[in-house]
Amino acid sequence: MTSQQNPLGRIYILPQAIKSVARHAALQSYGVISLAPANVFEAAGQLLRRNSSYGINVTADDEGLYLDVYLVIEYGLRIKTVTDSVAEAVKYNVEKTMGIPVIRVNVHVRGLRISNPD
Repeated sequence: MTSQQNPLGRIYILPQAIKSVARHAALQSYGVISLAPANVFEAAGQLLRRNSSYGINVTADDEGLYLDVYLVIEYGLRIKTVTDSVAEAVKYNVEKTMGIPVIRVNVHVRGLRISNPD
């Protein structure tokens, strides 16, 4: 849980809210097909119950947030271009929405897919 202090009191932000904003930003980026589970346990949990928070890990400390995003991207696109775009979009949207500085966004490509086989 992340918290901020202001003159009126304290604001608590749950990691689930940060994951939701980051998920939306990543899925709206060009070339992203879907998010992927980070590990075997997350994949098993996603199969057993519909969990929309898979694919993004949030770590917070005194300086800000560290995000790990796990993606499946479109085959035929430059991987570096897509990952740079996703990292910038996630960083911008989380900082703008939550008001918490994002120190680092790590983008992990877990697979490639052909979305429209013509």
